[in-house]
Amino acid sequence: MGLTRGLVLGAGTLLFIAGNCLAHGRSAGGSHAGLDIPEISHGEMAVISDYRRGIIELASQAVDTNEPFRRILNYAEIQYSYCIWGRVPGSVTDEESPFNECAHAYLAATKAVLMAMRDMPREAHAAGEIISAVDADMVRRGLALITCRFSGQAFNTADIIKPRWSQVPLHPASMAWLTGVAALVGLAVLALRRVLRPRAQSSE
Repeated sequence: MGLTRGLVLGAGTLLFIAGNCLAHGRSAGGSHAGLDIPEISHGEMAVISDYRRGIIELASQAVDTNEPFRRILNYAEIQYSYCIWGRVPGSVTDEESPFNECAHAYLAATKAVLMAMRDMPREAHAAGEIISAVDADMVRRGLALITCRFSGQAFNTADIIKPRWSQVPLHPASMAWLTGVAALVGLAVLALRRVLRPRAQSSE
């Protein structure tokens, strides 16, 4: 069961990456027909990423929502998948990572969703608690003034920010992780063949 799960996850990741590699940077030619999303600082990213799951769960359970809220929430989840679900080491913390800009995008959208929930009667209390925790963490970790080249960059729901795949070979952490995923899938395939071969022979 563990082998099969690892094979499926690894193969799924590689297939997603292969499809994602067909395009680079922003999609839709930088169109701004969608909803604007305020920028997020590099320091905020590091903290918001720790609370992302709780924010998205709270937002997904919200009942009294409007279309802009749902569109930004959807964008946050789409961007998260394009950024390989935040799995690549350094995607959030390393400005030089080929995945850093796309991480800015999904975390900026996550922050926008959180801030919007302050005005929702049912979610306001829980959202306020998360915001207070985020603020306290930023002060404790001294991240309030940390910026990077993407910190002043706003986003738009019409633009999907994709990893900079051409820069992956130049970023050791990203290259090592992707190589490891490919190796894991290769080993899983070999192991699965060894398991299935005796069964095929015994059925002849």
